[in-house]
Amino acid sequence: MASSSSLFSTPSTAHHSYSHCYSISRSFVGAPSPSRSKLFFLRRNASASRFTAGRDFLVRSLFTETNHKLKDDDSITPHVAPGSLSADAASIASSIKYHAEFTPLFSPLQFDLLKAFFATAQSVRDALILNWNATYDYYEKMNVKQANYLSLEFLQGRALLNEIGNLELTGAYAEALRKLGKDLENVARQEPDAALGNGGLGRLASCFLDSLATLNYPAWGYGLRYKYGLFKQRITKDGQEEVAEDWLEMGNPWEIVRNDVSYPVKFYGKVVEGSDGKRHWIGGEDIIAIAYDVPIPGYKTKTTINLRLWSTKVRSEDFDLYDFNAGNHTKACEAQTNAEKICYILYPGDESMEGKVLRLKQQYTLCSASLQDIIARFERRSGEYVDWEEFPEKVAVQMNDTHPTLCIPELMRILIDLKGLTWREAWKITQRTVAYTNHTVLPEALEKWSLELMQKLLPRHVEIIEMIDEELINTIISEYGTADPVLLEEKLKAMRILENVDFPASVKDLLVQPKESSIVDPDEEIQSSDEEVELIDEKVELIDEKVELIDEEVELIDEEVELIDEEEPAGEGTQKKKVLSEPVPELPKMVRMANLSVVASHAVNGVAEIHSEIVKEEVFNEFFKLWPEKFQNKTNGVTPRRWIRFCNPDLSELITKWIHTEDWVLNTEKLAELRKANKDIERCQSKRFADDEELHTEWRAAKKSNKMKVISFLKEKTGYLVSPDAMFDVQQTVSTDWIRVLMYSVENCHMMPTYYIYVKRIHEYKRQLLNILGIVYRYKKMKEMTAAERKAKFVPRVCIFGGKAFATYVQAKRIVKFITDVGATVNHDSEIGDLLKVVFVPDYNVSVAELLIPASELSQHIRVTAGMEASGTSNMKFAMNGCILIGTLDGANVEIRQEVGEENFFLFGARAHEIAGIRKERAEGKFVPDPCFEEVKEYVKSGIFGPSNYDELIGSLEGNEGFGQGDYFLVGKDFPSYIECQEQVDEAYRDQKRWTRMSILNTAGSYKFSSDRTIHEYAKDIWNIKPVEIP
Repeated sequence: MASSSSLFSTPSTAHHSYSHCYSISRSFVGAPSPSRSKLFFLRRNASASRFTAGRDFLVRSLFTETNHKLKDDDSITPHVAPGSLSADAASIASSIKYHAEFTPLFSPLQFDLLKAFFATAQSVRDALILNWNATYDYYEKMNVKQANYLSLEFLQGRALLNEIGNLELTGAYAEALRKLGKDLENVARQEPDAALGNGGLGRLASCFLDSLATLNYPAWGYGLRYKYGLFKQRITKDGQEEVAEDWLEMGNPWEIVRNDVSYPVKFYGKVVEGSDGKRHWIGGEDIIAIAYDVPIPGYKTKTTINLRLWSTKVRSEDFDLYDFNAGNHTKACEAQTNAEKICYILYPGDESMEGKVLRLKQQYTLCSASLQDIIARFERRSGEYVDWEEFPEKVAVQMNDTHPTLCIPELMRILIDLKGLTWREAWKITQRTVAYTNHTVLPEALEKWSLELMQKLLPRHVEIIEMIDEELINTIISEYGTADPVLLEEKLKAMRILENVDFPASVKDLLVQPKESSIVDPDEEIQSSDEEVELIDEKVELIDEKVELIDEEVELIDEEVELIDEEEPAGEGTQKKKVLSEPVPELPKMVRMANLSVVASHAVNGVAEIHSEIVKEEVFNEFFKLWPEKFQNKTNGVTPRRWIRFCNPDLSELITKWIHTEDWVLNTEKLAELRKANKDIERCQSKRFADDEELHTEWRAAKKSNKMKVISFLKEKTGYLVSPDAMFDVQQTVSTDWIRVLMYSVENCHMMPTYYIYVKRIHEYKRQLLNILGIVYRYKKMKEMTAAERKAKFVPRVCIFGGKAFATYVQAKRIVKFITDVGATVNHDSEIGDLLKVVFVPDYNVSVAELLIPASELSQHIRVTAGMEASGTSNMKFAMNGCILIGTLDGANVEIRQEVGEENFFLFGARAHEIAGIRKERAEGKFVPDPCFEEVKEYVKSGIFGPSNYDELIGSLEGNEGFGQGDYFLVGKDFPSYIECQEQVDEAYRDQKRWTRMSILNTAGSYKFSSDRTIHEYAKDIWNIKPVEIP
């Protein structure tokens, strides 16, 4: 259907000018000419000298007041432009001092760490704005094609160290802050993590933005500006508690509100046909989406792209002043509250109808505001004549999973209803513009929305979706023909966008099987009559058997009624009724968002090789058969800047020293040189870097340095003190994408979807339960040994967990509670001491990951091998930092194991092709659990870990099948293999030479998993965009 060629336009700048006081040598400027608009207008001005002297005086006098706590240094030159990228420490210190006084967010009485952070960040932002403007001046001038990445999450982490690292100003800023009496690392710790995401979906999006900027690709990111994020996690004696994030409480120094860039977004209302024959969406609820821009700098490049986040509000006139003055304050503010709450929470609970409505509003707000912005930019760059056929040649829209799927009908609506294009023209443009990344491997977990809900909230979009569905039906009929009605109906039911919705009348006629002709050959008539007699006899026998069965069923029903009469005495006025059967409930009508995404996109990609095969062979097999050219693989990656260069400077310097170049930061293929031979000229011999004893010594020293930082952090956050000589064994789960779990109710043997829950990991399929039960087993065996036996058998371990359980995901919260209970027991056991510690890190986020990952020695990626994980990216970060993985063959684990070497990866567990058979065996009651698994369950039930009741948790591992039972995630099946593999880990760790070699080869083999490689592939194969270097 859609052409495989991509078409994606470059994003544009603001509609109006911004004036910004940039530096001591810059001044305010006036409005731009009508033909040009920019993000910011910071220009060198001949008249700037007029402001310099006065401003120098103000800075100097205010900061030399005796009651001010900011350290002044005579070597600082306040008049040097702080925004200059070649600025030295003195000019940077001047810039920081200026912002502390003239961009005030705090009391002027003192210069504490928090104030120092904001002043420093604002100074860095000044430097970014120069390149930001230059980037979009040039894009505007060249009218380049631009990719637009739509994602409901952007998990950025802290920005300060990343931004100055990309600008190559880390040393200068460190020195500048020293001059002002502050330490850069202490200042950087004041920054809260931006609460714009929670898992791998958002972290991937942020890595992609970093790579897009670094590789000079024209692109913008689009998301929502969540006020309270997902939640902040607290760990108490009762387990996990959730409180609202407060990341915006003190303001965000990186963002710039664009009050001049806003778009209307409509909900509800109705669709009418005007006198012009066009469809008009009128009435309803109207809100406004306001743009907040965040600069994203590339590494060692001028290119600085934009992340545009939308916040929501209503017009001032929608505030009901009459009601407010009448005392109806809540009612007066109702419209504003309804608008603002769209951007309150990431993934609000959707058990209620109000929650579902809010989720859908979030998705549509992202899509509508972003598409309007993209189209406005395209029209402006096109000038007086807009050729809509050129739109796909200038614009690419990438949907990060199905959350932005509504951009498909929204683009169609704008093109048809507002721009006057025909259906065929709009459909062709949409298909050539939009592409879809799938992150889900289970067909039943693909996103769906109630058709009834969508009709109420977005009536015009449902009309468009119905037309796309009809277009798809016609395509399927054209492809498969009508000769086999059964096959055709099967294809239509599997592929339609609208689920459980009646076929159009014309299609129903095609699905009616033709009756056999009544004309019979005379010679065949006698034979067929004999056959009919035999069939009649058989039917009579069957009828007799059915009658007997019915009689037996009636007897059983009578017996059941008698039992009911005995068990439930009738109350006064109670009537007893015999209910023989109930009508089959009507299946809910749903909109399949993933099917819509596949149909409308010109490219569909998975995010790991194994995942992409599952997408083609299972998830979207029917679509793959119809459009094989659409489907691609784009294995995920992570940015080597944030995830090794900046978060692990000790290891980074070591790599640079041994391979004699820092080019690996931009070209990670050079990491593979750690595998190569190092020629020793004096001794006329060569050895592999991975076997070099000197490198081993330095490598272990770098790891220990990182472990010492984590020890301090754990002591501060949890109170537990751990040994640096123990193995640091980590399972963290923030770096994951979201999954939708479909809950079912069973009634009269009919499976009916009741509601959807979006959950963040901690998740059962991640199998933290397998990990903690393995630790419990280890602890039990230790307790059964003498001190000498323990020391000989086990290497010391610090087992670190981190991750958030979604607020309504009860089983996940039980797992968190169980982990903390085990830790409370083990960590206070004086017999065990430093041999085993269990620590749960509260409120795990990107900043914590940046601390833990460089210190980690073993990382657990132990989800069930069944295509449960599309890719995963945390495994890539750990491997890049020389951490050895223990895991199953799922997601990107498969490719990591190939690259680092099978001998440098600890593999266990059932294989993917075995899973279905194992579950079938379990359902049939044939599974026999290993004695060690039964042993550990009984140990937990004994009460050794406190008074908490773990019956529900352990019960999920028992029984053969059913909701909350049957061990669906195969913890019991894989437990013996897991324990055996952990013994291999201990053995390897005792041999530090072997372990260090494995660590080095993990870093060397991680070169493939850079997001730079992934972005190059997207740009070439999907977006059809090329790098644009800023002169």
